[in-house]
Order: sequence, then structure tokens, then C-alpha cells
Amino acid sequence: MKRFFTVLAILAAMTSVANAQVKSVSAAQSAAEKAKAEIENPKKNTKVATWLKYGKAMTDAYDAPAGNGWLNASRQELQLVSGSEKPSSVESVVIGGQNWEKEVYPTRNYYFNPAGQLALIEITKPIYPDALDKALEAYVKANELDVKHSKVKDITGAMLSIAGKYVDEAYTAYTLGDLAKASSYFEKAAYTNSLEPLAQIDSNSVYNAGFTAWLAGDNERAAKFFEESYKIGYYGEEGETFAKLADLAEKAGNAEKGKDYLEEGFQKFPQSQSILVGLINYYLNNNGSTDRLFELLGEAKKNEPNNASLYYVEGNICNQLGKVEDAAAAYDKCAEIDPKYAYGYIGKGQMYYNQAIKYSEEASAELDDAKYMALVEKFENSLKACIEPFEKSLEVLTDDATKTAVAEYLKNACFRFREADPSYKEKYEKYAAMVTPPKQQ
Repeated sequence: MKRFFTVLAILAAMTSVANAQVKSVSAAQSAAEKAKAEIENPKKNTKVATWLKYGKAMTDAYDAPAGNGWLNASRQELQLVSGSEKPSSVESVVIGGQNWEKEVYPTRNYYFNPAGQLALIEITKPIYPDALDKALEAYVKANELDVKHSKVKDITGAMLSIAGKYVDEAYTAYTLGDLAKASSYFEKAAYTNSLEPLAQIDSNSVYNAGFTAWLAGDNERAAKFFEESYKIGYYGEEGETFAKLADLAEKAGNAEKGKDYLEEGFQKFPQSQSILVGLINYYLNNNGSTDRLFELLGEAKKNEPNNASLYYVEGNICNQLGKVEDAAAAYDKCAEIDPKYAYGYIGKGQMYYNQAIKYSEEASAELDDAKYMALVEKFENSLKACIEPFEKSLEVLTDDATKTAVAEYLKNACFRFREADPSYKEKYEKYAAMVTPPKQQ
């Protein structure tokens, strides 16, 4: 199996290298000018081939400033195609809290992630700022002229490629923090896919156009795309579309409409924390009662009485409301229904761990000795209480990343008692080993 994946990786690298060979900037510009002259020629601009040629030329003009690099390429792979071209400078930059390297070229910047892969290509000197838009217009025109539909395959392939380039631009802009630009490119990707002969819904780009607009604080634009996402039945991960529409409705002064979105979302995605928190905040802020939450949850339980995740949701609601005993009972019910459902254990463990953090913070600010010692006792009791459920979750978890996260909680909890009790020291060392990566030889 390992060899199979290795062969695939080599083939992918070879294909990428082959695809990476692009025209020089001067050659691409010259070809684009010639193709432009032909579409302006009345004798030629009624032919499908003329517009296909112009679309290809403008796509090449878009690609040329990016050089021979391609996303996910390693530096070694790029050396095979870059020849003698060297960056004018190499800078260390921080992106998403990680250290990246930025290579500066006359027409572009290459960004290498911590793994040493080319993760972003930023064009700084395009031949034409609207080259990709012009290419799309050309293929739309070619499709209009192709009355016999003999070039549908070529046009479809070209337009899909353009849509993909818009998405790449969107993710580059998003990663570099230009959220408005990212939203615009996601919109262009969705629009491209909607055109004939593609005529398909790019739900992911529609959603992302809204999400990046929401992050940018452009609420009107965000609402437009989230509403479109809602209409086409694309709700994002864990129903996030409902949570965002509710947030936007409340910001627009229509909390009741927001509540309707949240309730509908809760019916479809009862485990969504965004929807759950939104509902809790709504009922607390508007009528001081959360009875409706438990009504909704009760309806869900009637439909699925053996769904352990619904009791996990109940535990989260009670936890949010400060009802610790009720929350613990709900989390325990998860294990009763399904002993292999890890999140009931995790929910209970996190509740007590967070409670311990709260007592610790209160103790650090307390000046009265007696009150201070009482808070320290509560802190230690809560910290000990989180250990058992976290350990039970490790017995049933299969996801390595989640197991590591739980081990981190356990390591921190056991650290407090390692000197007073040998059993806690043993546990601390065990969990510390789980979260510490092995040293490279």
C-alpha cells in the first residue's frame, strides 16, 4: 500500500511538472494581443475558433506571471523547472500563527508553508488585471456561437479550469487576510459554474462568498450569499448557515427572524454548538427562559430515543446554563445509551476542567485567606473530577488528534497532584508522553 501511494505521488509530481511549463510573460502578452486583434476583426469574430483562441490566450496571460510553480510543489520539484531563475529576496513571514517563507520574484510571490510546500502564489504584476475575466467572457461567447455544440467539451473544460483558478485566488486572498477580495473571487467561481454549458451550482463557493464577507464585516453581502446558500440547501458544516443567518438577522434588528433560523437549524443539526449557543443567548436575552430549548430537545428525543448525541447536547445546554449536576447526569446518560460514545465522557471532563480553571482564576484574585483556601479546594476537586471521564474517553476514541487533545487535558490535570500522590505522577508521565512528539533521530 505504501509503495502504491509513493508511485501515485511520483506520477502526480511528474504531471505537475509537465503542466507547470507556461509561456514567458512576453510570449503570453504577444499571443494575447494577436488574439485580441482577431476578435476585433469582423471577418473572424463570428467564428468559434477565434474566441476559443482568445480565451486560451488570456488564460495563458493570466498564468504566465505565476511562473512555473504550482501549488503543493516542493522546492526540489520547483528546481527541476525553474532553471536559473532565483528570487530577488526570501523573507520570513507569519501566516496563521505559523512561520512561512516568502520568495519574491518580479511578477509574483511564492509562499512556502512550514512543510516546505508551495502553498500560495500571489501575482504582484499581472499582464492584464482582468485576464481571467476576459478569458471567461471569451468562452461564453464561443459557447453562444457554437450552435452545433461541437466544442462543448473544450468550452466546459476551460470554464471549469477558470472556476478553479478563481477559487485558488480566493483562498490565497483569504490566507493573506484580504477577506473582501476572497469573497469577490468565491463569487466569481460560483458565477462561472452557473453559466452555460456548465449550468451547475457551486454551493461551496456560494457559502464561502458569504462566510468571507461575514468575516470582513460586510453584513449585507454576507446575508445575500448565506440566503442563497440556504435556498439551495447547502447549510455548511454542522448547519453553520443557520447560525450565520441568525447572527446577521439580529444585527439587522430582527432577532425574531434570527430565532426562526436557529430553531430550524436546531431541528436539522441538534449538535451544532453555534446554533445551540445562539438559541441560549436568544432566549436568555429576550424572555429570560430557556424552556423552549428543552422543548425542542424533547421533540428530538422522541424521534430518536436511543441517540446518545442528543443527551450530549442536553449536557452542553445545562453546562452553558450553569446547571452542573444536570449536565453531568446528561453526559452520564450518553454512556448508558452507548458506552462507546466518547463525547459524553469528553463533555463531562471538559465541564469539570473548565470549572477548575474558573475556580483557579477566582482564587488568584481572592485576598481573604479563608475564601482563598475554599476556592483552592474547589479547584482541586473539579480537577480530579475531570480525570475519570477523560480517561474513559481515551478507551473508546479512535481519532488520534482527539486522543492527543484529551491527553493534554489529562496531563495538565495530573500535573497538579504529581508530587502528593505517586499514582498521579505515573499518570502525568503517561499522558505527557502521549502529547510529546518523539525526538527525530
